[in-house]
Amino acid sequence: MFTITIHGRNQSQCGPDGFRLIDGRLELLTPEGVRLSLTPAGPGRRALAWAADLGVISVVLLLCSFVLNQSQAGSGLFLVVLFVVWWGYPVFFEVYAKGMTPGKRWLGLQTVRADGLPVGLRESILRNVLLAADFLPILYGTGLVCMTLDPRFRRLGDLVAGTLVVYRPLDNGPRPFGQADSIPLPFPLTPEEQRALLDLLERLPELPPARVLEIGDLAEPLTGRRDRESVHRLRAMAMGLLR
Repeated sequence: MFTITIHGRNQSQCGPDGFRLIDGRLELLTPEGVRLSLTPAGPGRRALAWAADLGVISVVLLLCSFVLNQSQAGSGLFLVVLFVVWWGYPVFFEVYAKGMTPGKRWLGLQTVRADGLPVGLRESILRNVLLAADFLPILYGTGLVCMTLDPRFRRLGDLVAGTLVVYRPLDNGPRPFGQADSIPLPFPLTPEEQRALLDLLERLPELPPARVLEIGDLAEPLTGRRDRESVHRLRAMAMGLLR
């Protein structure tokens, strides 16, 4: 279970769903006790990212049109390419490029799940299919109204898919924790505990080194180690669950 707190500008102000507003940050408390701080992106920044992606898509389709629209068969193939590029472009980058289309990457944005985990295929397809509903009645009017009313700036597709668009955390350099071989668990874990361990493995690259070391100390009852050695063993145990 995730505990979620939204921070806004006014400490005494609360959102419609009970979230506390302090400075625009969204804090997620994960099952393993890790607190993630995310900043939801507003409509303006998202609109710029969307415009950049639209430019990329337009250039790709223009080149494909020039190459394919030389015959009747080519024109039919172009319609297939048009469908695949228009709908597949955002899904591909969100699932396989850490939630960042080229436009979002240039603007420093990232799409994540509501619990802070990477977006999966289901969530990405759902949120992008609902772009059509967000576009209504014109120029993404529905999406803009939803983002204006929601404290986390979610459009209709985000609300249904359970996703967020946030500012991408700054890269503080390479992490001092490398890959680990798989090792068996020292004792059986419940399915919930195994899931928490796998979730932790996904989040480790996004956490500050000091917080990672703190998690290593907290996991001493499981790993029998502290600091970096404990983190390495956690990685190895998580890798063992995946094999």
